[in-house]
Amino acid sequence: MSVSTSSERGRMLRGLAASLLMCVGLVAGVSAQTVRPADEAPPAAAPAQPGPGGIRSQNIFDVKPDADQQKGYMEQNNAQRNQVQPGNNAPMWRAVGDGVAGYSSLPVSQAPEAGVLIQRQVQYPGSRLTTAGEAWRQVRNSWIVPYGGALLLIMLGALAIFYFTKGSMGSAQGGGRRIERFTPFERSAHWANAIAFVLLAVSGIIMAFGRFFLQPVIGTTLFGWLTYALKNVHNFVGPLFVVSVVIVFFTFVKDNLPQRGDLRWMLKAGGVFSKHEVPSHRFNAGEKVVFWGGVFFLGAIVAGSGLVLNMLIPGLLYDRGTMQVAHMIHAVAAVLMMTMFLLHIYMGTIGMRGAYKAMRTGYVDEAWAHEHHEYWAEDIKSGKIPAQRSKPAGVTAPPADVRPA
Repeated sequence: MSVSTSSERGRMLRGLAASLLMCVGLVAGVSAQTVRPADEAPPAAAPAQPGPGGIRSQNIFDVKPDADQQKGYMEQNNAQRNQVQPGNNAPMWRAVGDGVAGYSSLPVSQAPEAGVLIQRQVQYPGSRLTTAGEAWRQVRNSWIVPYGGALLLIMLGALAIFYFTKGSMGSAQGGGRRIERFTPFERSAHWANAIAFVLLAVSGIIMAFGRFFLQPVIGTTLFGWLTYALKNVHNFVGPLFVVSVVIVFFTFVKDNLPQRGDLRWMLKAGGVFSKHEVPSHRFNAGEKVVFWGGVFFLGAIVAGSGLVLNMLIPGLLYDRGTMQVAHMIHAVAAVLMMTMFLLHIYMGTIGMRGAYKAMRTGYVDEAWAHEHHEYWAEDIKSGKIPAQRSKPAGVTAPPADVRPA
């Protein structure tokens, strides 16, 4: 019993001694690797040899001193930066981002921004501070398109509700002598302006909003060809619209000046919500608002900005910034004009009985004139205004009784 116990103790002591020897050996090895003589230390990293174009491939932390510690580091041009950091084109791209113009062989008169890759940062109304092109895109896509389209739809909806609840204004019965409301020249000027406006409005609406309601129906390819064709129609009809606006303004400006009863007409909204219309002259106050607000004010803005977009104003520098500002002004004014003219078109067609026929034939009867423009009818009756202002060929006397459509 005692012999076996002694042998087991001997084996345990030998195992412990072996374990201690192994630990001592490991510690000695680590110490030998950690502490080395100076002559056995690894050599310092040698500077990288320049490659093609003088470009060095080297750990940036091994380059001392850093280039950004040099005086005027941020003001260095590309040649100066290349001396300390070959291949570093940061100055060039910084200048590109700041809108600095580079060299271009094209003449400034033909390509004023040929050397500018990225426009300078601006902040248009409704955009954040960013490059001008992105700022223009934000204004167009986030403000003009959604709110402009909503304004047009609201006006269409309001007119539809008004028509289905009130119907056409005016009495269906007429009578009396025929009165010339519009001369042939006045009708020609109006229809030229109206046709040009419709072409511009339809093409503009499709180009601005068509991708929401038309492109899903006809497809991308056909929509692309259609908008390309409408863009050319828009560009060619635009100058004709400008001429027609000028002619319409000088043709009708005399009878659209403020007169007695205009304020009363405005305060009572023309009697739209009552059984009787408020007396007015040849054009009521509502028509005068359309004339001065739509034809004169908005018409001048739309026409002027459209001529800029068509590059038809001589001596003007047509750079990207000019075109972006002109486009935003043009779009906003055009949407407001279309909204105002929707009301005018409604009243001139289905909104008032006899109004469309008056512009188509030029004549109304005495009862229609007295119902819708009482002061004008009284001036005609008293002889202040002639009932027939033009001289139609082959007509000796107008019919005595004509009923409006």
